[in-house]
Amino acid sequence: MSETASSPRFHWFLPPRGDAMAPGPFARGHESVPESGLVDYLSEVALAAEQGGFDGALTPVGINCPDPWVLCSAIAARTEHLSFIVALRPSLQSATLVAQQADTFRRLHDGRIILNVVTGGDPAEQAGYGVHVPHDERYDITEEALQAIRPLLAGEQVDLEGRHLHLVGAQLVEPGTSRVPLFFGGASPKAVEVAAAQADTYLLWGEPLADIAERIETVRTAAAAVGRELDYGLRLHVISRDTAEEAWQVAAEIRSGFDAEAVAAVQQHKATMDSVGQARMGALHGTEIPADVSDLVIGPNLWAGIGLMREGVGTALVGSHEEVADRLVEYADLGISEFIFSSYPHREEALRVGREVIPRVRERLGAAARVTVGA
Repeated sequence: MSETASSPRFHWFLPPRGDAMAPGPFARGHESVPESGLVDYLSEVALAAEQGGFDGALTPVGINCPDPWVLCSAIAARTEHLSFIVALRPSLQSATLVAQQADTFRRLHDGRIILNVVTGGDPAEQAGYGVHVPHDERYDITEEALQAIRPLLAGEQVDLEGRHLHLVGAQLVEPGTSRVPLFFGGASPKAVEVAAAQADTYLLWGEPLADIAERIETVRTAAAAVGRELDYGLRLHVISRDTAEEAWQVAAEIRSGFDAEAVAAVQQHKATMDSVGQARMGALHGTEIPADVSDLVIGPNLWAGIGLMREGVGTALVGSHEEVADRLVEYADLGISEFIFSSYPHREEALRVGREVIPRVRERLGAAARVTVGA
């Protein structure tokens, strides 16, 4: 077991379009929180995550979401120690401005920021932002931006002339000194290339253990080729209860609420995306509602049903608290050191997962580390 595996960090998810008892489609019709109360509710989710022992909270970026910088800063002011994993798309704004925003956030909120670098996998959405470049070129833009953002946050002056970015004398005025980690996701060969050169932590969506092991090895090899080592993170949903029967009953209730028309709309939309990671998720769950919840079990305690009704990660660990903890330890043994969870509804489940699952994982990994040291 690696040193990082013995002390993983755990993060939660802030649902910026509101919350619900089950996953909803990409459209905004499933919201259960009025817009006027969104910051209040998400602050409650964040405080529940703090109470539950989570280290940070992830927010997405997208044309149907509130701006993550504004939203996270408002919530950070109401919390004490939670870090905020702020999603950004380098193709949408100046790299220098991104560095300024991140630096301002870290100074205002005691360094509680992690950048989650997203290139975007939906050409239609990208067009809505005014970005009309193909998949691999978006990663080229991202790489050039990170070549500027990283040194700017370190207080350096940046002069960069690339194909997409031309900076002359860029430098932050009296920047903060705390480190700003960079999370990065993407399953395509181009994404792996950029992550290997620029990321601190490479993020994966939940897949069976063998697939995760293969992907980690691919990225690890690419990083070694450029003289770097990365950490690895995993994004998953969690349905954890006192017994496995209770947990699978919750999953069955979620599945029973899926509407065939809504599922078809979500899958049709995802088919237009050029995200390799999204395609991998789609291959796990298909496009039809299964007859039984067990039909989409793709590994021990790993259920792919969530992906029928939402974009992004579509898999959940389902089982007793003990079973879920066991599975997470298995992922940690592969090298995962950052976990990002979510469940429905997010406020209540942050407390449940934080109190019932995280301590079990830490106890198991701590015991394993003690055994290793004494061997």
